Amino acid sequence: MAKKNLAKFIQTLSYDPVVGQSERYAIWKKNKATLWYYPSKKRKYKESIYLIYSIVNKPYILDLGPSMSLIEAFNNAGYDAYLIDFGIPAYEDRHLTIDDYITKYIQPGFKRAMRHANSDSFTVIGFCLGGTLATIFAALDNRNIKNLILAVSPIDFSAFPDYNNWLHALREDELHFEELIDKMGIIPPESVKYGTRLLVAPLSYSHYLALLNRSGEKNYTEKWARMNKWTLDHIPVAGATLKQLMNDFVRDNKMIEGGLTINGEEVNLKNIHSNLLVFSTKNDPLVPSSLCEPIMDLVSSQDKSFVLFEGGHAGLVAKSNMPEPMENWLREHSTLI
Repeated sequence: MAKKNLAKFIQTLSYDPVVGQSERYAIWKKNKATLWYYPSKKRKYKESIYLIYSIVNKPYILDLGPSMSLIEAFNNAGYDAYLIDFGIPAYEDRHLTIDDYITKYIQPGFKRAMRHANSDSFTVIGFCLGGTLATIFAALDNRNIKNLILAVSPIDFSAFPDYNNWLHALREDELHFEELIDKMGIIPPESVKYGTRLLVAPLSYSHYLALLNRSGEKNYTEKWARMNKWTLDHIPVAGATLKQLMNDFVRDNKMIEGGLTINGEEVNLKNIHSNLLVFSTKNDPLVPSSLCEPIMDLVSSQDKSFVLFEGGHAGLVAKSNMPEPMENWLREHSTLI
């Protein structure tokens, strides 16, 4: 049995699954970005869903495969979905900033989605740093965002539970990184990968032990292979984006303290009146709940809920169904056609 499990373990490690299989159509492109449209075969709701994923990972974790796809779950529940895919930056994109992500891609992509859907009322869902961008987007123009859902999205950068010494050094100007970033221009995926490994160790290798123990379970190994493909498939980060994240967000915590501007326009979270649902998980070393929950006291939304889940950073998305609180909340806050 041990030899058989070892053989299946090795087989799973070499398996390269096909991801992103849901039906989709590119309806808008700009530079490397694409707006994807995922139609529901049985659309039930007026409000389509506009998805914003992180800028440091590929968004196909939202569509890992049949019965392992949050996008598929949205479609099956009767929602059309749109995903703004930022693409993979290269050296020529080294000057790309958070301002650019908002004004050149998220905002015009949303306008294109509204025209395509023939609707002026949407649900916007942001994941991880994509949720941070979704929050900024909603604060700048909240008119057409009926519902805002943020999943494991950092908003308050005042404290990282395990890295306060590093954070203190950054804020006391004892840690200097800008010159190195300028010389690199763009942060290669290998650096992103090892930086992430540093944050989540020992989780970065413990999942291999889990696979070895359960390598005889077909459903488990299939999902494991798809998740592992995504966790190893990092993308580069534009140098200007990283500097802005480190300075405006991590060091100065402008999302909370104020002073964040996008193309000269102040970002004020009080401008958010959308119905708000915030998700966090109990075992997330990347984005603990202390970074997510403070937004609840900063928005003007009258209808707002915070949900804390068991599980880790990606536990909300790699599923065959929507998390039950999300599904129920969406149904209650959506309009039947």
